[in-house]
Amino acid sequence: MEFYDREKKDSCGVFGVCNPKHDIVHNVYNGLVSLQHRGQESAGISTVKNRRIYSKRVWGLVSQNLKPKLWRLSGHIGIGHVRYSTTGSSTLANAQPMVHNGFSLAHNGNLANYIQIRRMMEREGFRLTANSDAEVMLKLFRKYYCEYGDYVEAFRELSRQVEGGYSLVMLSRNHELIAARDPLGLRPLCQGVDRDTVAFASESVALDCNNMKLIGDVKPGSVVVATEDGFDTYQYVQCKRRAHCMFEFVYFSRVDSILEGRSVYDVRFKLGVNLAKIYDVKPDVVVPVPDTSRTAAEGYSSQTGVPVAEGLIKNRYVHRTFIMPKQKDRESAMKLKLNPLKSVINGRKVLIIDDSIVRGTTSKAIIQMVRKAGANKVYMMSTCPPIISPCFYGIDIATYSELIAAKSTVEEIKTKINADILGYQTLEGLIDAIGLPEEDLCLGCLKGEYPTPYAQRTLEALKEKTTPEKARLWEVEALV
Repeated sequence: MEFYDREKKDSCGVFGVCNPKHDIVHNVYNGLVSLQHRGQESAGISTVKNRRIYSKRVWGLVSQNLKPKLWRLSGHIGIGHVRYSTTGSSTLANAQPMVHNGFSLAHNGNLANYIQIRRMMEREGFRLTANSDAEVMLKLFRKYYCEYGDYVEAFRELSRQVEGGYSLVMLSRNHELIAARDPLGLRPLCQGVDRDTVAFASESVALDCNNMKLIGDVKPGSVVVATEDGFDTYQYVQCKRRAHCMFEFVYFSRVDSILEGRSVYDVRFKLGVNLAKIYDVKPDVVVPVPDTSRTAAEGYSSQTGVPVAEGLIKNRYVHRTFIMPKQKDRESAMKLKLNPLKSVINGRKVLIIDDSIVRGTTSKAIIQMVRKAGANKVYMMSTCPPIISPCFYGIDIATYSELIAAKSTVEEIKTKINADILGYQTLEGLIDAIGLPEEDLCLGCLKGEYPTPYAQRTLEALKEKTTPEKARLWEVEALV
């Protein structure tokens, strides 16, 4: 993927588990380690024991900073979270899981109308101590639960107020594990079982590492309530359509995950195959930008017969820079992250495959790096179509100024990044590779057409009333 030049980040990873017979802290820890790629800023675990919620949150990586805290936690029900910020600043106050009056919540996603909901809550007298939509979700949910005394009604009312993508796991001091997903299924959430254990995770890999069987995805608009006696699933709102985030398949999810019944590996392999069908180029070698693009490079090679080689070597001790919250951190990390292998590159026509191109600055730097290593020609291919519009639902592409394809043609981008040939995946090729109907995907960042009305109105208002270079969408004053 394009590690360094974008302030687009995924909205974290969540894991929740219930086992009436055994302590589950090690299960939560294993799940979070498997989801570490979704967030490296902070991590946390909450458990419940004897009707009391215990929670530990730390900066940094799960294995380094959270593991030493595990001895303080125990219980038969637990939830965990790895974060990187899409809404809210990078402070420990915004780390999750959050705890409030008998509930703890771990949230993956982003609310398009976060600012408006927060202002409404402040007018109603809510005390908001953090600066994230997770706190808004937790406290608003508890309000509705206290009013209705029922999880289904509470989520139904919550869905009437908030707009956006959210998959969440919660626990209550009544020893209940609750998992819920937004009505569109924008953010992923799957469910697994093993004998007496039930678990929920952002990706199936977190179930695999705990030896649990994937039984499917939590249905959009549904809530699952698990106790030590079993679990029940309820539909809190009927879904008119689905809008699964295409970028989960293209980049964010681990290649060994299963999303919506689709193998991420198979999707990325076919993205490479489809690129090869579109562009008739004759490179000597295909070089993926590690790690996300490796599978697509395999697909490209299988279609063309051009060999794949690891021409860009990654330093595995540098964090996943795409999800670093500050641009300057990503840029400095780039110099440490990748190193070209001259024996693969020198004197050859090199085709670089990356998962996507957002700002273009990373692509330009990689091409320059490969040229310095002696490449005769450098071709660049993106497995994702041009990204032309911001995201409101949990991928932190905040302004038009970040998007090179929003203001430049493909030919202009080719010149800017100094590529000899530049090729993008087509929308049709993307949809074909994912294998889901177009109407079941969110393609807002590719088409400028969003599945929820507030996001669409805010986009139009932002174009007319603000300078995009100076405003992140969810920090803009009320526009509509």
